[in-house]
Amino acid sequence: MQIEIKIDANYPEPKLIILTDRMTEEISDILNLISSKKSDVIMGFSDDLAEILSPDDIIRVYAAGGKTVAAAGGKEYVLRQRLYELETQLGGRSFVRISNSEIINLKKARSFDLSLSGTICVALTDGTVTYVSRRYVSKIKQVLGL
Repeated sequence: MQIEIKIDANYPEPKLIILTDRMTEEISDILNLISSKKSDVIMGFSDDLAEILSPDDIIRVYAAGGKTVAAAGGKEYVLRQRLYELETQLGGRSFVRISNSEIINLKKARSFDLSLSGTICVALTDGTVTYVSRRYVSKIKQVLGL
């Protein structure tokens, strides 16, 4: 593979062009690497203020009333991203989807109650109790190594 980089003041934003006669696995890998770059910036809105939320501070993200809400630092923030966008953005970290409407930070989970038949009860560090839907139970068990 040939790589060529040109420094040009006419391009204030980087522009990537790949010239090839066919799509290869190597090009697919490059595209996946470039497109998987995750931003650490999550903007949360609370009381007419926009705050930058660190993913490490987020306890859970859930959908409620047609909005996406993040619980962090004892407060709740409305987010502009959809749940599936946040799942992609936070993927590869300690976040896992537990239902169609909720993602939790595993580092903020206090305990998992497996005694319920067909579901799992999750106690979070902020005192919130939530449930893993039946659809996601096997995925959670796999993540936890159960």
